[in-house]
Amino acid sequence: MTAAYRRAPAWFRVVAALLLVWGVAGCYACFQQFRLGADAMGPATDYDRTLYASLPIWYDPLYAVATSAGLLGALALLARSRLALPLFALSLFAVLVQFGYLFAASDLVATKGAAATLPFPIFIALVAAGATWLSARAMRRGWIG
Repeated sequence: MTAAYRRAPAWFRVVAALLLVWGVAGCYACFQQFRLGADAMGPATDYDRTLYASLPIWYDPLYAVATSAGLLGALALLARSRLALPLFALSLFAVLVQFGYLFAASDLVATKGAAATLPFPIFIALVAAGATWLSARAMRRGWIG
């Protein structure tokens, strides 16, 4: 590879490293959900078990795509690879489909309340959007290529 890179600011590598830690945590949470099901976040209620059992067959693989694409995107960002952008975009798409389906097809918010159910998914979507934006900016600035 003979790409000419421009020097990225120091904060760029710090943010990329934080995204890597975030990606590892996401993959671990995904693995735990595969392993423990509804009990992955602690003792589950009957409602949690019923909700988890009612999820479509594609829901867990989509979760794996969202988290693994985010992790690979962070690795690509640290390696200064242009693959970071499509990987983060895939992760963002998967996150939006995953949570969009969950909130549209269930009564989760009505049952548990918006304050208990919305903040963390919104934060996850914002991180995915921010990572996508950062990788696009890094490409435009020549920090990755």
